Amino acid sequence: MLLDFILPLAKQNKDLGIQLFSEDAYVLLLRLLVNMTFLTILIRYLYYPKTKRKDYLFTYYLIGTITFFLCFGLKKLDIDTGMGLGLFAIFGIIRYRTDAIEIKEMTYLFLIIGVSVVNSLASNNISIAEMAIINLTVVLLTYGLENLWLVKHETRKTINYERIDLITPEKYDIMKADIEKRTGITINRFEIGKIDFLTDTAQVRVFYFADDQSFSDYSAS
Repeated sequence: MLLDFILPLAKQNKDLGIQLFSEDAYVLLLRLLVNMTFLTILIRYLYYPKTKRKDYLFTYYLIGTITFFLCFGLKKLDIDTGMGLGLFAIFGIIRYRTDAIEIKEMTYLFLIIGVSVVNSLASNNISIAEMAIINLTVVLLTYGLENLWLVKHETRKTINYERIDLITPEKYDIMKADIEKRTGITINRFEIGKIDFLTDTAQVRVFYFADDQSFSDYSAS
């Protein structure tokens, strides 16, 4: 009974140029599963543990998903101009007319977009195994950079320092020891910025190694 109802309806929609279902739906579901799997590895298990930025989890997942669907849909249309304009629009919305995004966040955003584009545009000449190799290479390289080769992250803080009698070059070591004692941070180096003799203060930017950069100047929103 159900087939007797669906088949005439499907034939009617086909005559009108509308398809209720096609074989590409299986391809879409499979590639979407692969894409979401590797996006989750990159976003949730590589990016988030290092930065603790939940706002970017929201952004990365949605941009990765909409990029995947947009590229898959444009590929179905087989319009080269439309594909180019679509990709241009994707990269054009990155700024969102908001505050500038940090370099690391921008790198992850590029990874998310790139992986989504590859997973959606892979043709019949590219096997699932080849797609897996591409995705695994990106994931393993990112993991290696985050956890093996770049375990220590040099981050920074800007402080207002009132002992301007120590800002002279010959008292560098004394000033460094004083800042370390008062902040509890082992400093690699520091830079002296704006000096205000009216208030006897100076802005000092200190650089140090830290596994968590969530409270540093680099990740300030």
